Amino acid sequence: MRILEYPSPDTHRVQEPLRGESASYKHYFARYNLPMKILVDKPHSQKLRTGRVSLPQQIYLVTIVTQSRIAVFSRYDYAALAANNLYTPAMTHHATTLAFVVMPDHLHWLLQLGDSASLSDTVRRYKAQFSLQLKTSIWQRGFHDHALREEESLIDVARYLIANPVRAGLCQKVGDYPFWNAMWL
Repeated sequence: MRILEYPSPDTHRVQEPLRGESASYKHYFARYNLPMKILVDKPHSQKLRTGRVSLPQQIYLVTIVTQSRIAVFSRYDYAALAANNLYTPAMTHHATTLAFVVMPDHLHWLLQLGDSASLSDTVRRYKAQFSLQLKTSIWQRGFHDHALREEESLIDVARYLIANPVRAGLCQKVGDYPFWNAMWL
């Protein structure tokens, strides 16, 4: 177990949740009269890596989450930066972005690995590049990945991915949400 110490609500301003939810973590602690220090299990990111294989030219669906699921990307400039970083030369050298959507607290990224880098290295570079620009780390450790199988329809996976903002109630139709792209459009 490790101890997480959250900043006090007086010294740390948290972006309010998007969908009318009244509870960011500081409200949760106050509502249930919990101390700002809590014990939590160690992260399970090691379990995410078990069995992970990086294959050149393989297509992966990757999900990267912010620390404590704080809605960092509810800020327009941060969401735009997250989207633009997928297309920098440093990233395009290692992977081709097929589709992505930046949600308030996470990023879904459909990518095809190049010949030179592993999936872990590619995601690590993306996180590091973004964190250096913000001058702080905002990412949860690890990431979730799914290697697409031959029988899975790439277009269907991309459609499902970019429809996330609609399913989350952030917009009525995909075209209304600014932080997504698919190479087929």
